[in-house]
Amino acid sequence: MTIQALLFDKDGTLFDFSKTWNNYTLGVIEHFAAGSAERMQWIAETIEFDLVGCAFLPTSPIIAGTNREAAELLASAIDGKDADEVEIYLSESAKHVPLAPVLPLKPYLSDLKENGFALGVVTNDSEQAARDHLRSAEALDVFDFVAGYDSGFGEKPDPDPLLAFAQQIKSTPDKVAMIGDSTHDLIAGRRAGMVTIGVLTGLATETVLAEFADVILPDISHIPDWLTSA
Repeated sequence: MTIQALLFDKDGTLFDFSKTWNNYTLGVIEHFAAGSAERMQWIAETIEFDLVGCAFLPTSPIIAGTNREAAELLASAIDGKDADEVEIYLSESAKHVPLAPVLPLKPYLSDLKENGFALGVVTNDSEQAARDHLRSAEALDVFDFVAGYDSGFGEKPDPDPLLAFAQQIKSTPDKVAMIGDSTHDLIAGRRAGMVTIGVLTGLATETVLAEFADVILPDISHIPDWLTSA
C-alpha cells in the first residue's frame, strides 16, 4: 500500500469534538431559550443534546451534519426564528469558540508535509469556518486543499469533495487516506475508493466505525507510525 496524501475531517479529527463544541452548544441553546427552562429543554431534545451531561448524544444529526442542517434543526425548535437567521448566528458565534486541537497541529502537519504527503481537509462545516479554525490553530498554510459543504463539491458522505482533492493534487484516490471520526467520513472515503482511517476523538465508537474503516486509531497522532508499519 502506497499512501501519497492524507485527507482529514475537521471536527472530531483535527479538533476534539466534545472539548471544542459541547460548551459552545450549551451556550447556543441558552441563547435561543432566552431564559425559558422549558424552551431550553425542547431545543436540547430536538438536537439530541444532554443538558445534564453537557454533551451531544451519539445519535445527534448535528454531529456530522452541515452548518445549514444544524440551523434548520434548531430553527424547527425555536418560535419566530428562521433557518437563515439561525445560520448567521451559528456562523458568527462559532468564530470565537475555544478550539481544542487533538495535538499541536502545526508541527505535526509540517512533519507530514516534509515527508512528502499532500494534505487536505474536507468538512461538513462551511469552508470559511474551516479556514478560520485552521488559521486560529496556525495550521491553514500547511494544507493544499480545504473544502466545506458550501465549496461547490457537495458534502459527505458523498465522495465528490474527496475526489476533488485527489484531482487537485493529481493523485489517484487509492493513494489517498481519508481520516475521520464519523461514518459520514468513512463512507465517503469508501465511495471515493480511498483508504479509510477511523479515529476515536469524536463521538462514534470503535464498533460503529469498524464496518467502514480499514484501520481505527485512538487519534491522529498514531498515523505516522501506522503509515510506517503499513
